[in-house]
Parts: sequence; structure tokens; C-alpha cells
Amino acid sequence: MTRILANYTVSISELKKSPSSVIENAKGESVAILNHNKPSAYLVPSELYEKMIEIIDEYYLAKEVKERLNYKDSDLLEVSLDEL
Repeated sequence: MTRILANYTVSISELKKSPSSVIENAKGESVAILNHNKPSAYLVPSELYEKMIEIIDEYYLAKEVKERLNYKDSDLLEVSLDEL
């Protein structure tokens, strides 16, 4: 059984008929788009999508910061300004 990660579902056929009504009826929530009763995509409100992307970006930035903080002095290459 496939897990559906949304409170609202709609078939692809229904979405094709009236995409604006699907968005309106979802009232700002995500919608699972079903194809043969299985989720094939999710329709996510723009504000939620932007927040998700921001969270992902922050995660990768924090991961990079953590990696750089773990560098040892021996990993660093000293270069003088004259050598540049």
C-alpha cells in the first residue's frame, strides 16, 4: 500500500478539468495527484515550497559549515599575499 502524504487527493483527470478549483478547494494545503489511485505528484502551495527550499538550503549550508569547522590546521595551505 502506498502512503499518501497529503490531506487532499485529486486524480489527474480532475486536475486537468479545473486546476484552479483544485487549488482553491485545497485551501493552502498540499494535494496528492493520483494516477490509477497511486500518488504520482504533489501540488504544493508556493509559500510552502519556498519554505521547503529554504530549509533544504540551510541544511546544506550548515553541513558545509560543520565540515569546514572540522578541518585541522594541517589541512590548510598557507599562502602569502605576494604569492597570489
